Amino acid sequence: MATAGKVIRCRAAVAWAPGKPLSVEEVEVAPPKAGEVRIKIVATSICHTDDHVLKGSLQKVEFPVIPGHEGAGIVESIGQGVTSVKPGDKVIPLCLPQCGECSFCQNPESNYCQKTHFSEPQNLLPDKTSRFTCKGKQIHHYLWISTFAEYTVVPEYAVAKIDAAAPLDKVCLIACGFSTGYGAAINTAKVKPGSTCAIFGLGGVGLSVVMGCKAAGAARIIAVDINKDKFAKARELGATDCINPRDFNKPTQEVLTEMTGQGVNYSFEAIGHVDTMIAALASCNASTGVCVMVGVLNSEISIDPVLLLTGRTWKGTLLGGWKTRECIPKLVSSYLEGKFNSDLLITHTLPFAKVNEGFELLRAGKR
Repeated sequence: MATAGKVIRCRAAVAWAPGKPLSVEEVEVAPPKAGEVRIKIVATSICHTDDHVLKGSLQKVEFPVIPGHEGAGIVESIGQGVTSVKPGDKVIPLCLPQCGECSFCQNPESNYCQKTHFSEPQNLLPDKTSRFTCKGKQIHHYLWISTFAEYTVVPEYAVAKIDAAAPLDKVCLIACGFSTGYGAAINTAKVKPGSTCAIFGLGGVGLSVVMGCKAAGAARIIAVDINKDKFAKARELGATDCINPRDFNKPTQEVLTEMTGQGVNYSFEAIGHVDTMIAALASCNASTGVCVMVGVLNSEISIDPVLLLTGRTWKGTLLGGWKTRECIPKLVSSYLEGKFNSDLLITHTLPFAKVNEGFELLRAGKR
């Protein structure tokens, strides 16, 4: 492409400081270095984790920063040594890399990677420099991928090539939200046919858990949220029961235990609140119940150890347990084959300039 090897000037939504709205700015995006890929971002969705970034509640994130981690785009140019993608390829940038070399990547039962943000900060690219500048200042990357920019530069092992037929404005959800929720049921919990499940939180991730539980053959899927406006969509996606904790004068775990007799087989917390995490753990049955933490929690949590001593399993999941470079393209192919319809999770489509309006909708529970 004509822009290869050159600095690209484009728009990006910059978070200059915690607690401030995003500012749509003109930024300069440097060409990719060896082992890197520059991508034209065509579409990106908004995740609650991005809101945590804006609030400054996530550790290791440095400002100013370009957030965003649920995007899809087209390769504009590649750096020396890149072999897995070429200019013109449709791709999804990966918020969870797969380097393929660390002990976790080589373990078939793990989707963790030692290059991930939980092991080392991804505020700068692996050579410890940024490809973004704005008004003469260095701008930090977020999870290396910064999809709130019209162009971004990422390491090759944080890029997945996808089917050329994929509609980028739809499959961007597979970059994080859908994959995380769907995989939490399929991969992490390994929901069994005929089982009973409870999902706390019916945002995009929680609704994706509902879809995963249905696909796994769960007989009863109980959706839990304080926003009753979410119930119709939850039922459309497979929920058999919907409950609002505010309709009861007892803890939600007691309500679920009474509904099921002994607690659910699988519970999922897709919000990131201490009280709902404890309720989710307590709501699964004492002997063999499995609780999966899906939501991002920004504080420590204390629990009664008897909840685990009696036999419950408490697990966490990163991006639904998928090995990203291997599995994200397969999920996109499954989408194209009609095996699931993640389009039902899309509530609004906004122009780039209205990114802050998107966050307002998120915070109001209207997405």
